[in-house]
Amino acid sequence: MPGMFDPRFERSVNVICMHDEHGAFGIGIGQEREGVRFHEVLEELGIDPGRAPDCPVLHGGPVEPGRGFILHSTDWGGADTIMVQPVCALSASMDILRAIAEGRGPSRWLMALGYAGWGAGQLEGEMRHHGWYAADGRPEILFDTPVDARWSATWRAEGIDPALLSTETGRA
Repeated sequence: MPGMFDPRFERSVNVICMHDEHGAFGIGIGQEREGVRFHEVLEELGIDPGRAPDCPVLHGGPVEPGRGFILHSTDWGGADTIMVQPVCALSASMDILRAIAEGRGPSRWLMALGYAGWGAGQLEGEMRHHGWYAADGRPEILFDTPVDARWSATWRAEGIDPALLSTETGRA
């Protein structure tokens, strides 16, 4: 939300991959990790980039910023793949990186380093204090919208003009 109290998440767009009574786990998709490209990550891991396109890597969040995650279409799955319905799937194994490099991975994907995590009830509390808005997940925003346009595209898809949003929440 505009007026987000944590500057690390200003204009943040996150895919919430898990949310239950123990907390929440999400991957940021609205900001590129400066100076990091996919081929570079593969090469650091000893994987020949092969047929993989070289693309920017996203800033997934402030937790474990060196840990990689792939958000991808549901046409590929591995032993550790988590379905994030109806938007995508999430994988974090070397298998998916090798599959992408070999041209046998998912048809659509993006890579992020790091994640956002919330303890039990924390995300709900932040939502009550004008921190977050829960928008519907849309694969076209994840896969077809440029990174720097995802925040405003998410609002527009919800039928909201982001220029009209307030930085404060009222109380009744």
